[in-house]
Amino acid sequence: LRYFRSPAAPPQLFTVDTAKARVHPYSLIMQAPVMVLNTNTKRETGRTAQLGNIMAAKAVSDIIRTTLGPRSMLKMLLDPMGGIVMTNDGNCILREVDVSHPAAKSMIELSRAQDEEVGDGTTSVIILSGEILCLAEPFLMRNIHPTVIVSGYNKALQEALVVCKQMAVPVDLDDTKQMTDIVRSTIGTKFSSRFGDQMVNLALTAVRKVVKEGADGKKEVDIKRYVKTEKIPGGELSDCCVLNGVMFNKDVTHAKMRRRIENPRVLLLDCPLEYKKGESQTNVEITKEEDWDTLLRMEEEYIENMCAQIVAVKPDIVITEKGVSDLAQHYLLKANITAFRRLRKTDNNRVARATGATIVSRPDEIQESDVGTGCGLFEVRKIGDEYFVFMEECADPKACTVLLRGGSKDVLNEIERNLGDAMQVIRNVVFEPLLLPGGGATEMAVGQALARSSVGLEGVEQWPYVAAGKALEVIPRTLAENCGANVIRVMTQLRTKHLTLDNATWGIDGTTGKLADMQDLGLWEPFVVKVQTLKTAMEAACMILRIDDIVSGMAKGPQG
Repeated sequence: LRYFRSPAAPPQLFTVDTAKARVHPYSLIMQAPVMVLNTNTKRETGRTAQLGNIMAAKAVSDIIRTTLGPRSMLKMLLDPMGGIVMTNDGNCILREVDVSHPAAKSMIELSRAQDEEVGDGTTSVIILSGEILCLAEPFLMRNIHPTVIVSGYNKALQEALVVCKQMAVPVDLDDTKQMTDIVRSTIGTKFSSRFGDQMVNLALTAVRKVVKEGADGKKEVDIKRYVKTEKIPGGELSDCCVLNGVMFNKDVTHAKMRRRIENPRVLLLDCPLEYKKGESQTNVEITKEEDWDTLLRMEEEYIENMCAQIVAVKPDIVITEKGVSDLAQHYLLKANITAFRRLRKTDNNRVARATGATIVSRPDEIQESDVGTGCGLFEVRKIGDEYFVFMEECADPKACTVLLRGGSKDVLNEIERNLGDAMQVIRNVVFEPLLLPGGGATEMAVGQALARSSVGLEGVEQWPYVAAGKALEVIPRTLAENCGANVIRVMTQLRTKHLTLDNATWGIDGTTGKLADMQDLGLWEPFVVKVQTLKTAMEAACMILRIDDIVSGMAKGPQG
């Protein structure tokens, strides 16, 4: 129905017959909205999405802000299985926290990437990233385009890396005092700081044992594979030590085998010392009863031959990753050989590296060169209720075991995490022997340098460039907050100090909350860790800023 009105005639109501008037029937009905996305999906766009992301990032950084510095607090987390985790390691906390916001998940990935790459600075990277995003909020409110903010941040990052390179101080890897200072500044912020010197020595000794020169002159430091941390509850923390060799949790396969051998010959296998079973079901038809005895005898002969090949190289210890049958144990015991079975592949690799043995896949291929003679003492000892095999006094072990003793499982887990961080820091310094001052000094110096160089920039980009420098101040500020100092006064004093380039090493003493020269305190951090923290935090913040649309949908159920 429509009204038609002419200037002369009064308004009249007409009925339009669509068939005669050739009017398309749908043009008379209002257009229905087109649904592209599933009705279950939740969508945020534009400013809402950007501000939501910034809030999420801020929430994640607030969770672990109190865990920075030597006066840091611990967090207690209850995992879904009912286990308790007590830690102040940023990566460990965020790994256990269950979040639903996509931007918060991306922040948590940051700390994991930092942990895998350099092993330290997981807390700093989250705090820094959250602060960079917070300072971008006012720019978004003023309708500055995110790409302009990102461009300013990227320029600031490049300048920051240049400043870090200028501030870096070379380190001598053989200087034990300097290396000790580096590790102490890492462990100083952790739970195990009260056992400081002992932890430092454990980490230094362990890493120096596994450093290996490559063929091309490059150094190889594989902590993950060749440094095993064995945690045994009980005993004192002062009983912790780095073995000059390896240990594993096994006992001999036969009670009468030797449990202590000096200068043993070690043979490593990754094949079973038992009769081969058919891979699928095997049926055998026997016509004579003697054939059954023949079959059994063939099995026994097979094992006897296998053991004879092993005995031929006169080993004292045989370790295999697979099973050892009772008959094989009997033949090995007759030859006065100690056998171990079902050793983990990773443990076997460590034993091979420590004793100089080669892992053999078939007994008929054993050569004299495969036998390891690098171990000085083999002994099976009982600690608590468990039996442990110690292979010590190795000539040149390129693998080692760190034995940790402590009151409870939670304490041991935390010490293991702290020791892992310390070893990663030493590894980083071995690869790139450069240091930067800690205690927020580097961040403050870079922030001031950015403020000085921002004068040369033109246009709107200058604002985010300066903001990036301001964001770096969050590290010294948090250090001051965590030890209960007067934050505003301390930060003002620190800014004043950094106005001249000569005071670039001044930062905040995290224990007292006062200004201190990091050179006097001996607080140094590896160059790699600092630079990686800046890169990761800045790049992650830039990526989150460029998101303007979040579609979170419900997963479709099974169709039936």
